Amino acid sequence: MFLTFGIDRIDEDAQGAYVFRLLLIPAILLIWPLVIWRWFILETNRDAWPNRHAPPRHAHFWVAIIFAIAIPAVIIAGLSVRQTWPTSFKPQKLSFLMEQSQ
Repeated sequence: MFLTFGIDRIDEDAQGAYVFRLLLIPAILLIWPLVIWRWFILETNRDAWPNRHAPPRHAHFWVAIIFAIAIPAVIIAGLSVRQTWPTSFKPQKLSFLMEQSQ
């Protein structure tokens, strides 16, 4: 709906740019709640220019905190998991395998 009707009303430069709309499909599918929210705000003329990006900026703080905790936790968990190598496996040179297959 947004690509057929909404983008013409929000962005004047997108009028008649139909190939451009095809390029937007993956992004709109990924962030569709934000697209619907922005479309509603712009259609109802509730867009306050200074507060235009306030909701995403407010979320940046919490996302930064979560990443600051999650990234070291994932690295520590990855380093703490000990993988064992099969004891019956003998390493072989790749050149030996190439000669054998010919």
